[in-house]
Amino acid sequence: MFVRAWFRPARHLLASSLVVTMLPAAALFWVSWRSLEQDRLLEAQRIRTRCEQAADLIVTALEQRLAALEPRLRDVAPAASDDAVAVVFKDGRTETRPPNRLLYHPAIPSSREVPPQTFRRGEELEFRQRDHARAIAAFRELARSPDPAIRAGAHLRIARNLRKAGLPEPARAEYEQMARCGPVRLDGLPADLVARRARYALLQELKRSVEAQREADALARDLAAGRWLLDRVTYLHFAGEIGFQAPAEAAALAGAVEWLWARRRETPAGRESVTVDGRPMIALWRGEHALAAGPRYVEQSWLAPLAPLLKNQGVRLSFDGASAPPQAERAASATGLPWTVRVWSADPDADSRQFAARRRFLLAAAGILSVLLCAGSYLIARAVNRELAVARLQSDFVSAVSHEFRTPLTLLRQTTEAFVDGRAGDEAERESFFQAQARATQRLHRLVESLLDFGRMEAGAKPYRMRPTDAAQLVRGVVEEFQREMAGGGWSVELSVEPPPPVEADPDALTHAIWNLLDNAAKYSPQCRTIWVRVAGQGDEVGIAVRDQGLGIPAHEQKEIFRKFVRGAGSESNGILGAGIGLAMVAHIVEAHRGRVSLESAPGAGSTFTILLPAKG
Repeated sequence: MFVRAWFRPARHLLASSLVVTMLPAAALFWVSWRSLEQDRLLEAQRIRTRCEQAADLIVTALEQRLAALEPRLRDVAPAASDDAVAVVFKDGRTETRPPNRLLYHPAIPSSREVPPQTFRRGEELEFRQRDHARAIAAFRELARSPDPAIRAGAHLRIARNLRKAGLPEPARAEYEQMARCGPVRLDGLPADLVARRARYALLQELKRSVEAQREADALARDLAAGRWLLDRVTYLHFAGEIGFQAPAEAAALAGAVEWLWARRRETPAGRESVTVDGRPMIALWRGEHALAAGPRYVEQSWLAPLAPLLKNQGVRLSFDGASAPPQAERAASATGLPWTVRVWSADPDADSRQFAARRRFLLAAAGILSVLLCAGSYLIARAVNRELAVARLQSDFVSAVSHEFRTPLTLLRQTTEAFVDGRAGDEAERESFFQAQARATQRLHRLVESLLDFGRMEAGAKPYRMRPTDAAQLVRGVVEEFQREMAGGGWSVELSVEPPPPVEADPDALTHAIWNLLDNAAKYSPQCRTIWVRVAGQGDEVGIAVRDQGLGIPAHEQKEIFRKFVRGAGSESNGILGAGIGLAMVAHIVEAHRGRVSLESAPGAGSTFTILLPAKG
């Protein structure tokens, strides 16, 4: 009641000062915000106007370039390094500049086929009579024909019969002969491609993986170079057979030409942007002439010449909508261009420099006020909270210490009254009274010494008398004394010692720290009345661990409990009394020994406190 009565005027004063401070601060914030908002709107409008003008200039420049290019599509010749191809659609076929640029073509012109009856006699021997030797002889006569298409077909069938006869090496030689028959087609397929694919399959069957991979790599290179005139299905079939994945640029270019082939039948001329395999492509066509171009060609041929215009206008240009909303936009449907033109300011920071001084001043004023207000409120709240917390902790401390003193004093009073009233009977009963008085006196002495030591530690006046100390012997003595004092409560301590090196320590102070850990373990283990103590060397340190199977400590409390007057939530909920200085003293003592205290704990799983001291070298 006294604390609340004392604090009430300060709380009213705090509320009044905050109200008085907030009114001018709110007014300044409002004026600053309005000024900044007007500046921002004016700047955005100016930038938008400039971007709109730049968008019109860009559209005009692009339209002029495309309009000048379209009548000259027959003369366009992209470089070999460009991701573009000029196409002529003529007589059901495509001609490209540069040549061999496409992986596949939208249409393949028909080729002369060998009449089926040419190979009828050999195929009857092969399939009906299953006489591979005579079939091979019949096909060898045809392999001497002056017609390369007949020779290629004969070599293919000879190789097939040799494989059926179990002669793979001669079959491979026939495929090589077939591949040398020149640019002829069998059933619409290039003979040399069929031969090389068959040779690859034969090497795989023979499990000659190195040679098969070499053959597949060579085939992949030729497919990528557009060596053969293939349609899309055939290309995908052969590429899939050897596991070839074409570069995205080449695949998109072939797909764009295939799209052009279908589109030009609907519209004789046009310009459009089309996405092929996730890659944007530009298609221009007029009559039988067309151009398919990828992003690199567009950048080099059409956008690079716009660089002086973009720089002069202070804008940047994009044809995709992947970034933030543009400040100016011209739709493809409105401009007739194959793209939607999107324009942004190239350097927004440069646009706002003329407003920077005023803006910085307003922001600085608002920022300083915010910092002062927040800092003042924080410091006041922190000071008030700290005072309340200290008052509460001191109240708890006084209550806990009073209870700690009350227990031994009550015992002393009861035993003294028993002696005064003559209720102490025989010698054994008097001896037990004397022992009880001794334990109570010793407990009072320990409490008083703890409080005095803690006061000296807090004041930095606690003297430590360091000397080489056997940690195992010291712990053993503390454990024995603790067991004697706690024997009436049924407590037992299991000590495990691995002889460690000596440490530089104050035996009395270290004894006090270990006793506090044992006392804590006993307080917070109401169910399990066994405490485990272990002493062992740990590298360059000596560890003294005290473990219990008590209540455990939540993770968020594990640092706080080493502060003075702080006790865990479990102590209050379980009615466990204490002064809240035991662990703070342990931390002080160990720190004075240049050591550290570690804690491993979890609610319901007990706790392990470990004192780690540097070993004496």
